[in-house]
Amino acid sequence: MSIATMPPPGGYVSKVDSALNRNKLTVLTVILMVIAAAAPFTVIGGGATAGWAVTEVLGIPVAYVAMAVTLGVFSVGYTEMSRHIVNSGAFYAYVAQGLGRITGLGAAGVAVVAYNFMQIGLYGGFGAVASGFLKDRWGVDLAWWLVAAIGWAVIAVLGVLSIELSGAVLGVLLGAEIVIALVFAVVEVLHPAGGTVTYDTLNPSQLFSAGTGAALATAVAGFVGFESTAVYSEETRNAKRNIPRATYLSLIIIGLLYAFCSWAMSVAAGPANIIALSAEHGSETMFTLVDPHLAKIWLDLGHGLFITSLFAALLSFHNTAARYTFSLGRERVLPGWFGTAGRRFRAPLWGSLTQSLLAIAVLAVFAVTGLDPFVYLFFWWTVTGGFGVLILMTVTSLAVVVYFVRHRTGELAQVSAWRRFIAPVLGFLILLVVLIVTLQEFDTLLGVTADSPWRWIFPAAFASAAVIGAGWAAILRATRPAVYRGIGQGASADLLAARSDGGAAHRAETAAPR
Repeated sequence: MSIATMPPPGGYVSKVDSALNRNKLTVLTVILMVIAAAAPFTVIGGGATAGWAVTEVLGIPVAYVAMAVTLGVFSVGYTEMSRHIVNSGAFYAYVAQGLGRITGLGAAGVAVVAYNFMQIGLYGGFGAVASGFLKDRWGVDLAWWLVAAIGWAVIAVLGVLSIELSGAVLGVLLGAEIVIALVFAVVEVLHPAGGTVTYDTLNPSQLFSAGTGAALATAVAGFVGFESTAVYSEETRNAKRNIPRATYLSLIIIGLLYAFCSWAMSVAAGPANIIALSAEHGSETMFTLVDPHLAKIWLDLGHGLFITSLFAALLSFHNTAARYTFSLGRERVLPGWFGTAGRRFRAPLWGSLTQSLLAIAVLAVFAVTGLDPFVYLFFWWTVTGGFGVLILMTVTSLAVVVYFVRHRTGELAQVSAWRRFIAPVLGFLILLVVLIVTLQEFDTLLGVTADSPWRWIFPAAFASAAVIGAGWAAILRATRPAVYRGIGQGASADLLAARSDGGAAHRAETAAPR
């Protein structure tokens, strides 16, 4: 690390060091980033089949449709907020400016835990799937944690480089996985079980069967990532227009892809068989269904893209988690050096490095303990991360309503009732119901018994993070009011001017001739 990128003494961060690379991302790049985070091929091949196997609910495809519609309603208020609040903290910033700084910092705690759960959990799937692929295809026997560590090293480097480079990598990988997913789906529909195309799994009545909460939570986990469009608002050209566009387009693409491809699997297997087949074959289910109809090269390509889909999601969630940490450091809620951006590539430097260090520590624990990485790291952690994002979306919907009630002058007074009130209220009520039902069925979601402590331990992690965040905000209000006032204000916070004596000394030092 060069001297230029080292955090300065006293926690002071210059405006240059705390600035992200503005106006570098196009709407297409943002779409690629967020759809890659959703990891469509992984969700279709792993998430949908795991949903069938664990919840034993037939209506996984219609659950994807229901959640796409629900999240579309949520996005109305969410994207309207993005037009008025440009902040890489997204959820955290919106909640802070809508429901107050204490609640906002509580939401920040939930966001940091949720996105780190998602990102780190994906290493379990990446390591296990890639390790198995190497052994089956080329006879290379590497431990899952070693393969995961190799992926970790690449992502750790990409995380501190230009966001455009990450976008280019994700674009190539995403395009390939969407093409192969559609090829598999078309083949499955053309070869239906019993010679008849069925629509049982798309029947809305499936949403009212037992275990629906777990099915909807599975669907929510598949969409996690689409909301991160706002995280890139500071780096996107014409963000007030392009962030809403990217959000809606990403949601439409993901929703249609999930519903069509998961329905296609149920057509090829037959509604009566898809649950048992998923329980037996897991993430190999879609490959098993197309195996009789496609050449081996297609299956090898599909397995390879399943792995790259996981890698793309890892990279995208790494960028999201790093930007949340960056935004908290920039506002000095965390030590100021967390808000440092690299001088050359303008990427969140210490936010990225911190996320990488946390990930490798968790990988080391799983490597030493020998726990199944696919079940206990990949499935449990990503599902839990999705639950955390569900909490954030629910609270944010309420924050949108309160924000526009409190700000009814000037430009904000022109926002339609649908955007500032009706849609956010509908989104809040629907998401609250899904949240409550998901919590009630968390044991089903994890595949554990009703008396298992894990059904409460994971949700309790978010409650703890919220309490810690809110408590820290209360402490800041009493001890560091300047920092407290800037919570949720992002780059516009008047924190950089409110420097300590140490910061003033550093300013004088850097102003002197060298």
